[in-house]
Amino acid sequence: MKILAIDSSALCASVALSDDKRRLSEAFINTTNTHSETLLTMVESVMKNAGVTADDIDMFACTVGPGSFTGVRIGVSLIKGLAFASNKPCVGVSTLEAYANQLVGMKGIIVAVSDARRCGLYNAVFVSDGEKVERLCEDRLSLPEELAVEADSLAKEKKMNLYYTGDGYNRVRSLAKSARVKDIPETLRLLNSYSVAQTALGIYESAKDKSVFTDMSLAATYLRPTQAERELKEKNKSEKSDIL
Repeated sequence: MKILAIDSSALCASVALSDDKRRLSEAFINTTNTHSETLLTMVESVMKNAGVTADDIDMFACTVGPGSFTGVRIGVSLIKGLAFASNKPCVGVSTLEAYANQLVGMKGIIVAVSDARRCGLYNAVFVSDGEKVERLCEDRLSLPEELAVEADSLAKEKKMNLYYTGDGYNRVRSLAKSARVKDIPETLRLLNSYSVAQTALGIYESAKDKSVFTDMSLAATYLRPTQAERELKEKNKSEKSDIL
């Protein structure tokens, strides 16, 4: 099964094409360029280098959040556009779960963290036995200080190594006190879309009803209101105060 997967949920952007578990072609960029400027070009390059077209793709996948609102919307919209009228499966993947799956070979507690700016860290906790990753909690929003204490306690309780990964790595790693915390290289903290493809494949294969994976069902996942929603709420609150 050929899978085209993209991630644009953070500052970095990546595209990968795989055939089941085999990597075929990849592209990764970590610059100040916006995803709207680079992502489609990356997709075209990845497919051209592998000698395939959109018609050859068996499954489309992308991260649906949590992460940058704009970035996630760009990725979801692009995948929807590529899959339109193809009747091929479209699988949305949690950004945090894809981060965690990059560390599947490391036995221990994996805490995937994505920077939510002043609101804290998007995060989810997983455990890896070295062959598969199991989720321990749903995607959520936490303060870095609280997350560090919780993760240290869990690693101590389970007597396992503790790994942080994701673009929020530096915000929480410096707060970790446990000797069980192990550093990982930066290349494993930045999301590669091959992990998105493999995560999507696992989700698809384990689903009893595969008819749910359509481009129409693909949607961004937000754990907090968008800036527009926050501004509207503040405006309504201000107008209500003026009336009173």
